[in-house]
Amino acid sequence: MDLRRLILILAVMSALITLSNAFFATYKVQRQLLIDGTLEANRVYAAKLADTTNLFFESIDHQLAYSSAILSTGFDNPNLLQAEAQRLLLQTNSFNSVAVVDADGVVLATSPDSIQIKGRKLTSPGAIQALRVRSAKISEPYISVTGNLVIFISSPIFSEGGTYLGYVGGTIYLKQKSILNELLGQNFHAANIYTYVINDEQKIIYHDDAARVGQPMAHGGLSEAMRRRDSGSLQEVNRSGIDILAGFAREPLSHWSIITIRTTDNTLMSLQGLMLSVLHRTLPLTLLTLTAAWLFARLISKPLWLLARSANDMDRTGISEDITRIPSWYFEVAQLKRAMLVGIGLLQQRIGTLNTEAQTDPLTGLLNRRGMSLTLDALSAAKQNFAAIALDIDMFKQVNDTYGHDVGDEVIKFLAQQLRACSREDDIVCRSGGEEFLMLLPDTPRGSAAEIAERLRSTIAAADFPTVGQVSISAGVALWTPETGNPEQALKQADDALYRAKAQGRNRVVVA
Repeated sequence: MDLRRLILILAVMSALITLSNAFFATYKVQRQLLIDGTLEANRVYAAKLADTTNLFFESIDHQLAYSSAILSTGFDNPNLLQAEAQRLLLQTNSFNSVAVVDADGVVLATSPDSIQIKGRKLTSPGAIQALRVRSAKISEPYISVTGNLVIFISSPIFSEGGTYLGYVGGTIYLKQKSILNELLGQNFHAANIYTYVINDEQKIIYHDDAARVGQPMAHGGLSEAMRRRDSGSLQEVNRSGIDILAGFAREPLSHWSIITIRTTDNTLMSLQGLMLSVLHRTLPLTLLTLTAAWLFARLISKPLWLLARSANDMDRTGISEDITRIPSWYFEVAQLKRAMLVGIGLLQQRIGTLNTEAQTDPLTGLLNRRGMSLTLDALSAAKQNFAAIALDIDMFKQVNDTYGHDVGDEVIKFLAQQLRACSREDDIVCRSGGEEFLMLLPDTPRGSAAEIAERLRSTIAAADFPTVGQVSISAGVALWTPETGNPEQALKQADDALYRAKAQGRNRVVVA
């Protein structure tokens, strides 16, 4: 790949990364604004419904208190009781049914007549609660004697002397049509928001799905937030795995929590169009920038391309004159021209020398660890099988301690000569450490490698080393194929086998 393409790729990548960053940042900011705005809107909407519900309950309290005052003066008049029950039901449209009950819990008057509980003693939770507290009360949801899930709102009736006579109250259905359903569900389809209500016991009082009414609310972050504060908003994943944006507010009289919810996906639907608009506006400038980058890439890269072409013909006669004619209108090209004209030959010579020195062990002339690493890389890249023989001089420390390090170096040099003499043309011999050596045998099966290692061991054992005489070696053999993973694993296996050979008494070969 030439410099022109590299510069063009860099420019394209820079432009695309910049565009992507701007696009992503815009998306994140707009997304968060939409989410924050929806959370606040849901909270405000829930608070509005809570205020409306509070006004509704206050209105009902006034209605029931007014009826209590009327009934307290004629509690022994059945016609008055029945007429007042009918007035409450028909005039206000607040209740699904109305009842006047005496202090023993017996129904004295009802409306409508179809509920047929007149003369019966009520044992429902709402009726018992109203008799017990003897004050205005909104009951918890319960199943009425007619089999409906209801709440009961009551007001006590006292005589002029303060004697408790009973109460007047009305039921509001939770699952059937009622004024409460109309009040809370009036904007159910607005902006894809849905609303539900829970009481202090975390049971659902109102829900657009009637089957959910009366069921407990699933515990989660929203439930915990409503326990800690009266009003707020929260983003969470509901029990169906849907990401939602919820706002909530508490109604003070009933202590109900009203919750308004909109799904995050629905909230973010408008974001797609916004991001497309951003892309349409930024794309022309991006294309213009890329075109300019392509032109500058050609201008910058041409002198370097001519230098690179000349470098391929360094042995051609007259190459120096061609290099001199190359335009060098910026600093880097001028410096490269000078370097090529003055020192290309010397540079090549020094590079060759340095490469050799960097990969060769100065004592033995064998490949060092760097050369071994490069060889392993080449074998791995070519996916060429090889056997590895790890060698180590037995009791070498005694040689150094007895004869000195100079003699130890002579032993290592002599062993290196023996290894070279016993190796084949394609084998690679390396000095991997002090007295440690490694042989790499390309395309050699495990059994053949073991035979070569044994032959090396016996040859070394029979050789007469200068000064020290007899020296033995231990060896470990391992095989690497492309399917076995990293070539270093084969070297590790060979080392492990070498250590086992040492542990088993030295002067032997162990195959991994």
